[in-house]
Amino acid sequence: MTKKELIYKKAKEILKAHPEGLKYSQLFKEITHSLPDIPRNTIVGALHKFRQDIQEGKITDIEIPEKGFYRPLLFSPPPPPTTPKESDFYQPFADYLVNELDECTRAIPLGGSIFGDKWGTPDVIGVYKFSPLDPIQPPIEVVSAKIKTAINQLITAFKQACAYKLFSHKVYLVIPKTAGEDISRIESLCMRFGIGLITFDLNPSEPNFQIRTRASKSEPDYFYLTNI
Repeated sequence: MTKKELIYKKAKEILKAHPEGLKYSQLFKEITHSLPDIPRNTIVGALHKFRQDIQEGKITDIEIPEKGFYRPLLFSPPPPPTTPKESDFYQPFADYLVNELDECTRAIPLGGSIFGDKWGTPDVIGVYKFSPLDPIQPPIEVVSAKIKTAINQLITAFKQACAYKLFSHKVYLVIPKTAGEDISRIESLCMRFGIGLITFDLNPSEPNFQIRTRASKSEPDYFYLTNI
């Protein structure tokens, strides 16, 4: 252990023994008393670096609430919030397509690379099947959706949604409300390509899906539709 590491260790031990905190002069006195073999100038230099490391966040268990005053943190800072996984929203959005948006009679989570191509596997896929009691029986409509939680990947998500139009009658892009002003830009792109846009809260238990633009129906390429 280097002298600097030894001084750091001793400083933390002393401060943790004084949860009320110590002034610099008190801390310096305690360290010089505990480490008599280390020169005073070396301790001064190490404490100067000790202060810098606290201010730069390299030391997280000690704080300097006011100039020249050191105090141990009794509680560790809370971990930063984590972004939910995209897959957490697959089933809620499948339910939304069926129960609220009424775009599908059945929808299921998918995701991954089930179709063998990252551009060709929707996160959610559904179908709209007309009732057998209807006098006219149009073909089944396929509805696909791309869900993206990372706001720095919205253009990539839009490109993927465009690819889904090869085998889908309708396509939805689902992005978080935290995207801010980028939502308007993405919405303009979606309107040009007939893709529906839905925004949501990053809370899997209450995503609060809101429709911005409803998807336009278009005929898919039946070569790709029959080969998915």
